[in-house]
Amino acid sequence: MARGRAGKDRDRGRDRGEGRRRGGRDSLVEPVDGGTAELRPDPERPEGWTLLIDGAPQSHVDLADPAHLAFPYQRRLGHLIDLAAPAGRPLRVLHLGGGALTLARYTAATRPRATQQVIEKDAALVRLVRRALPVDPQARIKVREQDAREGLGRIADGWADLVVADVFSGARTPAHLTSTEFLTEVRRVLAAGGWFTANLADGPPLAHLRGQVATAAAVFPELALAADPVVWRGKRFGNAVLVAAGQPLPVGEFTRRVAGDPHPGRVEHGRGLRDFTGGAGAVSDAVAKASPVPPAGAFD
Repeated sequence: MARGRAGKDRDRGRDRGEGRRRGGRDSLVEPVDGGTAELRPDPERPEGWTLLIDGAPQSHVDLADPAHLAFPYQRRLGHLIDLAAPAGRPLRVLHLGGGALTLARYTAATRPRATQQVIEKDAALVRLVRRALPVDPQARIKVREQDAREGLGRIADGWADLVVADVFSGARTPAHLTSTEFLTEVRRVLAAGGWFTANLADGPPLAHLRGQVATAAAVFPELALAADPVVWRGKRFGNAVLVAAGQPLPVGEFTRRVAGDPHPGRVEHGRGLRDFTGGAGAVSDAVAKASPVPPAGAFD
């Protein structure tokens, strides 16, 4: 994700936490394991904050309204959290990647009896978020500080109703989280009827995204993918949200919700999604690569 901060500002932030005044509140800038984190206040929401890592936006949180999802890709993941079970029914959710715990907070707010585990490798980021953006103590969210795939391997068979993958290191999804072996482990931890969802990022010519769809299709029989129209057309770098399952998905309702968002997206599934892969093959651990480096200015 884009390196939008000036180099000298980042260097100072690595030496000590510092604040910069924005909209009447100070930004908080601190070094974390994955770079320099900034918590930037949202001028339109008194308790809203955006988390950036090395200038790239990662998460948005409104402490007063954790059900508010500002980023389009997070709204699409939120739709899937809503559709994974009838409203209010508790879910067991495994989050691979924590960020500012936006989606874990959303799940806790919309499904108060949900049980959630978050696996986040960046221990310094976890400490910063816990201190500066405290989570409701009543939320049943357990955070473990370890690599996503290592942590996945320690989850019991069939534990999760939903797995949410949103892992970026240096603005790229690590290679070992893009393979059939990784997704086979995901399917192992899913309960019968469980879903896998993932935030993916790619740009023209969308080779990585096509490969990730083919990889998921090698493990799961049912897939759908949501993205902005300009991303589908290969016009710019952006996010796409994948959902995969062992049984039919509520594609019609997901499509309706994505189309009705403030930033409308398009959902593909079935033959249209198979055609999108263009003959791309599934990715194994032996040939896996990290997702592409975003172009300069992609997230400005």
